[in-house]
Amino acid sequence: METNKKIELAEQGSPEVPSLIKYISSNEVVGFDTGDAQLPSPSTKESELTSIERQGDEAVVINHQRKQSVSISMPLTCEEVLPHETNMVFFSDEAGREGVPISAVDADSKSPQQSKYYSQPMPKAYVHPTDSSPHGAEIPNHPGIRAFRDKRFDSFKTWSGTLERQISMLRGKSPRHTREEENNNNNNNNNVRNTERPVPVDRYFDALEGPELETLRSSEEILLPQDSKWPFLLRFPVSAIGICLGVSSQAILWKTLASSPSTEFLHLSLRINLVLWFISIALVITIFTTYLFKIILYFEAVRREYYHPIRVNFFFAPWIALLFLALGVPPSITKNLHHSLWYILMTPIFCLELKIYGQWMSGGQRRLSKVANPSNHLSVVGNFVGALLGATMGLKEGPIFFFAIGLAHYTVLFVTLYQRLPTNETLPKELHPVFFLFVAAPSVASMAWAKIQGSFDYGSRIAYFIAMFLYFSLAVRINFFRGFQFSLSWWAYTFPMTGAAIATIKYSNEITNVFTKTMCVILSIISTLVVTALVVTTMLRAFVFKDLFPNDIAIAISDRKRKPHHHHHHRKWFHLGHGTHDTKEIENYLKFVDSDKIDIEASTTLHPSNSTEDSSSPSI
Repeated sequence: METNKKIELAEQGSPEVPSLIKYISSNEVVGFDTGDAQLPSPSTKESELTSIERQGDEAVVINHQRKQSVSISMPLTCEEVLPHETNMVFFSDEAGREGVPISAVDADSKSPQQSKYYSQPMPKAYVHPTDSSPHGAEIPNHPGIRAFRDKRFDSFKTWSGTLERQISMLRGKSPRHTREEENNNNNNNNNVRNTERPVPVDRYFDALEGPELETLRSSEEILLPQDSKWPFLLRFPVSAIGICLGVSSQAILWKTLASSPSTEFLHLSLRINLVLWFISIALVITIFTTYLFKIILYFEAVRREYYHPIRVNFFFAPWIALLFLALGVPPSITKNLHHSLWYILMTPIFCLELKIYGQWMSGGQRRLSKVANPSNHLSVVGNFVGALLGATMGLKEGPIFFFAIGLAHYTVLFVTLYQRLPTNETLPKELHPVFFLFVAAPSVASMAWAKIQGSFDYGSRIAYFIAMFLYFSLAVRINFFRGFQFSLSWWAYTFPMTGAAIATIKYSNEITNVFTKTMCVILSIISTLVVTALVVTTMLRAFVFKDLFPNDIAIAISDRKRKPHHHHHHRKWFHLGHGTHDTKEIENYLKFVDSDKIDIEASTTLHPSNSTEDSSSPSI
């Protein structure tokens, strides 16, 4: 009877399945379901015959053809698959073993016409969401996941391994798979420079150039990719805290304008001081919190900024900003601050000064003549601001102590920066605003000494006149205000101008006339307009143009020199057999050429002994 059934099926034109498909499961074939298959749809009569035959003999062709597989009408793209438009039939392992036919799954549906099924290849990493998938679909091409899996910044992450492994396990990934990926990443990062130890200071001078040491030399390489935009925290520099100095100093200015006798004719209210003080508080919290996240997540980047010979000066800025907030506190909030606040704020400044001033004095690569820059004023002006706050609170010895330290080191710094040693480069136009830091220290020093002495005496006036001369000598130079693009260095204009305006108000309280009152108004207006313009420009650059924080190349330099090219080695050892002096002379010449020095003639100067021998040799 079975033979008659098979003959009847053959007469009706049922296609015979090749024997190869009978014994090979779909899961064992790589790239299965990638070709075009044209199978006729079985008719109702054929389905019934197949169902009857299954009851007698379970070794049916369909059983092998549908074992652990899915019958799906696949469109050209996965996104076009919708539950109500596509009939999808799942065969579990148990159903596959029992040999459930197609007609048994949808017996009530209308028998379809003979149709063609065009199979499309499914991506290997794609997992179709089903009820059996408890975590749903996983799309590895999602931007957030792709950014999270970017391993190029792991050398600067604080928890590049443990935190990522914990998050991966929370996302449902097996610990074994996570450890395998971690081992692979460790193998791929063997060629990356070691970031466990600090970068030597001479590497900053060898790999970077420019007065601020922020431009990478053409012969150097960095650890992070240059062709892509880095994470925001890596691009957020410590110099951004200078914004807090400019805004918080405005709160002090408007408090002084509203409470000074020489400016009573302006009839200003202390509410302006109150509003500016709260704005400064919000700004300080925002910037400090952002940089705190950088310390937590990218500690290596913060450590490299701290060892940077120029950037280290900006680590004084957070404490100076807090001192400004204490000086500008509105009288409606409090009139007397506790003395412990002064000691708390001055302790980190004192610790930083022990490090910075000791390096200036001890010599080496961090000696003052090597790292002298207008940004060094930040490490000095904190002494005068602290002395001013301490004298305002009623302290005596502490303010005089810091005033003496600031005066001694400001004198040395002023002379070093003023003469501009031949080894120092000229500041480019983009850093011309930093010159206004010359005005900050003497302006605050005049007010601090006046508060210590109780009056704006001759010592205070000497410091004030020095500040005014420097202010006007920079202001008359029009070229300092044009020809360069906006950057964070523009904020160097703000608090020195504000300090000069406040010092002028204090001076007008002692010498009151039309000229001093006019000077108070003019300098205060200039300071306020500059700060307002910078606030608007900074917000536009940060949120509209989004170019305020470019990639910070200075923190991504390699901890060792790049290997020289082959022809350099050839040039270096070409005349090795000509004598010891010739070899040293060539090495010295190549050293100056590779380090981009201008004074090449000094490298080719003969040794005195050799020159004496040459001069004593007889002439022909």
